Amino acid sequence: MINLVFLGAPGSGKGTYAARISEMFHIPAISTGEILRQAMRSGSELGAEVKSYVEGGKLVPDTVMGRVLEERLGQADCAAGFILDGYPRTLAQAETLERVLKARGCAVTIAVGVEATGELLLQRLGGRRSCPECGAGYNIHTLKPAKDGICDKCGTALVIRPDDEPATIRKRLEVYREQSAPLVSWYKARGILRSVSSDAAIPDVVSRIAALIREVSGS
Repeated sequence: MINLVFLGAPGSGKGTYAARISEMFHIPAISTGEILRQAMRSGSELGAEVKSYVEGGKLVPDTVMGRVLEERLGQADCAAGFILDGYPRTLAQAETLERVLKARGCAVTIAVGVEATGELLLQRLGGRRSCPECGAGYNIHTLKPAKDGICDKCGTALVIRPDDEPATIRKRLEVYREQSAPLVSWYKARGILRSVSSDAAIPDVVSRIAALIREVSGS
């Protein structure tokens, strides 16, 4: 079983790399947004609780997020492992994940720390485009759609998310440094952090990450 956590500032590329690694190792790449949307679509009591927070413009509490995560990791496609992209974001969430996995008799195999310079982060975030229908992500600098402004997967017109506006980008990076960066030290102390620079072509970075996974897991 290969259980991966991808860490990195907004714009570091961790979502793109997680998707590629998912294909290579045949394990699902799970984003926070994806599992919340899945929970809300399920019609379950937990999904209704999540929906009440999301539609109310509130953050989903860590306790509720932990239950959503536990439910998702219990699905059949996670039998051989998983990749978490966007979770955990805080030390409290990392501790929740540790408890959830311990109850399942496993643990995080590697925490992949994706590093990028501030200049590169600003360029990537400013160039991001998203599909409002299927959630696919693109970048006008590094990951262009086949047809300008149109999603490759579903043909929907791409948009710039409000949180990718310049002023918001700087705030997001500030919040990341304050809240999420300590996760690097947390996983380093557990001996499972592996860092990789994203200042290279996507295939090169993916190859480096794959090599780290194989080295640690023997896969």
